[in-house]
Amino acid sequence: MNHYETVFILTPVLSDAQMKEAVEKFTKVLTDNGAAIVNEELWGLRKLAYPIQKKSTGFYTLVEFDAAPETIKKLETAYRRDERVLRFLTFRLDKFAAEYAAKRRSLKANKPAVEVKEVEVKED
Repeated sequence: MNHYETVFILTPVLSDAQMKEAVEKFTKVLTDNGAAIVNEELWGLRKLAYPIQKKSTGFYTLVEFDAAPETIKKLETAYRRDERVLRFLTFRLDKFAAEYAAKRRSLKANKPAVEVKEVEVKED
Protein backbone atom coordinates (compact mmCIF):
# COMPACT_ATOMS: atom_id res chain seq x y z
CA MET A 1 0.00 0.00 0.00
CA ASN A 2 1.21 3.48 -0.85
CA HIS A 3 0.74 6.72 1.02
CA TYR A 4 -1.34 9.26 -0.94
CA GLU A 5 -2.58 12.80 -0.50
CA THR A 6 -5.55 14.29 -2.32
CA VAL A 7 -6.73 17.88 -2.38
CA PHE A 8 -10.06 18.79 -3.92
CA ILE A 9 -11.98 22.04 -4.31
CA LEU A 10 -15.75 22.09 -3.95
CA THR A 11 -18.03 24.78 -5.36
CA PRO A 12 -18.65 27.71 -2.96
CA VAL A 13 -22.45 27.68 -3.36
CA LEU A 14 -22.75 24.70 -1.00
CA SER A 15 -23.89 25.03 2.60
CA ASP A 16 -21.63 23.68 5.36
CA ALA A 17 -23.79 20.55 5.66
CA GLN A 18 -23.62 19.89 1.91
CA MET A 19 -19.87 20.45 1.89
CA LYS A 20 -19.32 18.02 4.78
CA GLU A 21 -21.62 15.48 3.09
CA ALA A 22 -19.52 15.68 -0.10
CA VAL A 23 -16.30 15.17 1.90
CA GLU A 24 -17.84 12.15 3.66
CA LYS A 25 -18.86 10.73 0.26
CA PHE A 26 -15.27 10.80 -1.00
CA THR A 27 -13.79 9.40 2.23
CA LYS A 28 -16.42 6.62 2.04
CA VAL A 29 -15.27 5.80 -1.51
CA LEU A 30 -11.76 5.41 -0.09
CA THR A 31 -12.72 3.27 2.91
CA ASP A 32 -15.04 1.08 0.81
CA ASN A 33 -12.08 0.26 -1.44
CA GLY A 34 -9.76 -0.70 1.42
CA ALA A 35 -7.99 2.59 2.05
CA ALA A 36 -7.03 3.74 5.54
CA ILE A 37 -7.64 7.46 6.19
CA VAL A 38 -4.59 8.95 7.94
CA ASN A 39 -5.58 12.62 8.13
CA GLU A 40 -8.39 14.86 6.96
CA GLU A 41 -8.20 18.66 6.97
CA LEU A 42 -10.97 21.04 6.00
CA TRP A 43 -9.16 24.19 4.88
CA GLY A 44 -12.41 26.08 4.39
CA LEU A 45 -13.46 28.69 1.88
CA ARG A 46 -10.44 30.17 0.08
CA LYS A 47 -9.86 32.41 -2.89
CA LEU A 48 -8.89 30.65 -6.10
CA ALA A 49 -5.78 31.70 -8.03
CA TYR A 50 -7.93 32.14 -11.14
CA PRO A 51 -11.68 31.84 -11.83
CA ILE A 52 -13.02 28.33 -12.43
CA GLN A 53 -16.53 28.06 -13.90
CA LYS A 54 -16.98 31.79 -13.13
CA LYS A 55 -16.32 31.18 -9.41
CA SER A 56 -13.53 32.95 -7.53
CA THR A 57 -13.65 30.94 -4.26
CA GLY A 58 -13.99 27.30 -3.26
CA PHE A 59 -14.01 24.90 -0.30
CA TYR A 60 -10.58 23.24 -0.04
CA THR A 61 -10.14 19.81 1.58
CA LEU A 62 -7.03 17.68 2.08
CA VAL A 63 -7.19 13.93 2.76
CA GLU A 64 -4.15 11.74 3.48
CA PHE A 65 -4.62 7.99 3.13
CA ASP A 66 -2.91 4.65 2.57
CA ALA A 67 -4.30 2.68 -0.36
CA ALA A 68 -3.59 0.38 -3.26
CA PRO A 69 -3.04 2.04 -6.66
CA GLU A 70 -6.35 0.69 -8.02
CA THR A 71 -8.25 2.76 -5.45
CA ILE A 72 -7.04 6.01 -7.02
CA LYS A 73 -8.87 5.33 -10.29
CA LYS A 74 -12.12 4.76 -8.42
CA LEU A 75 -11.66 7.93 -6.35
CA GLU A 76 -10.89 10.09 -9.38
CA THR A 77 -13.90 8.63 -11.23
CA ALA A 78 -16.06 9.70 -8.27
CA TYR A 79 -14.53 13.21 -8.45
CA ARG A 80 -15.27 13.48 -12.17
CA ARG A 81 -18.88 12.31 -11.76
CA ASP A 82 -19.66 14.82 -9.01
CA GLU A 83 -20.56 18.26 -10.33
CA ARG A 84 -19.72 19.89 -6.98
CA VAL A 85 -15.98 19.29 -7.52
CA LEU A 86 -14.20 22.16 -9.30
CA ARG A 87 -10.67 20.69 -9.24
CA PHE A 88 -8.81 17.79 -7.65
CA LEU A 89 -5.25 16.53 -7.39
CA THR A 90 -4.11 13.16 -6.03
CA PHE A 91 -0.47 12.19 -5.70
CA ARG A 92 1.65 9.50 -4.08
CA LEU A 93 3.98 10.67 -1.34
CA ASP A 94 7.58 9.44 -1.36
CA LYS A 95 9.30 8.68 1.95
CA PHE A 96 10.49 12.28 2.43
CA ALA A 97 7.08 13.79 1.74
CA ALA A 98 5.46 11.23 4.06
CA GLU A 99 7.90 12.18 6.84
CA TYR A 100 7.17 15.87 6.27
CA ALA A 101 3.40 15.23 6.38
CA ALA A 102 3.77 13.30 9.66
CA LYS A 103 5.85 16.12 11.14
CA ARG A 104 3.26 18.71 10.02
CA ARG A 105 0.44 16.67 11.61
CA SER A 106 2.33 16.34 14.91
CA LEU A 107 3.09 20.07 15.02
CA LYS A 108 -0.54 20.86 14.35
CA ALA A 109 -1.67 18.45 17.10
CA ASN A 110 0.79 19.92 19.63
CA LYS A 111 -0.08 23.54 18.88
CA PRO A 112 -1.75 25.07 21.95
CA ALA A 113 -5.19 26.57 21.60
CA VAL A 114 -5.40 30.35 21.56
CA GLU A 115 -6.51 31.75 24.88
CA VAL A 116 -9.27 34.32 24.90
CA LYS A 117 -9.00 36.84 27.70
CA GLU A 118 -12.05 38.58 29.02
CA VAL A 119 -11.80 42.33 29.37
CA GLU A 120 -13.72 44.19 32.04
CA VAL A 121 -15.47 47.32 30.89
CA LYS A 122 -15.72 50.11 33.47
CA GLU A 123 -18.67 52.41 33.20
CA ASP A 124 -18.16 56.10 33.98
